[in-house]
Amino acid sequence: MEFDKWFYKQSTVIQAVLLLVPFVNWVVEILIRLSIMLRTKSALDIVIFVVLILLGAFWIIGVIDFIVFLVTGKLLFDK
Repeated sequence: MEFDKWFYKQSTVIQAVLLLVPFVNWVVEILIRLSIMLRTKSALDIVIFVVLILLGAFWIIGVIDFIVFLVTGKLLFDK
């Protein structure tokens, strides 16, 4: 599963739209975090994935990730 690589190959506009739509944002972030977690198998990635699953319904996590993405071009805690 390489959804994170697919996501980062998209244009910035498409990435921003995927992160702006509330439910789509949550699904996209779960798929990105899952693909990173399965590839790296690091403890930090596993914790981030579990926290996103548990607290992902709160819109503030999506807003924070969107702002970090606009500034850095990557999601929060992404390598």
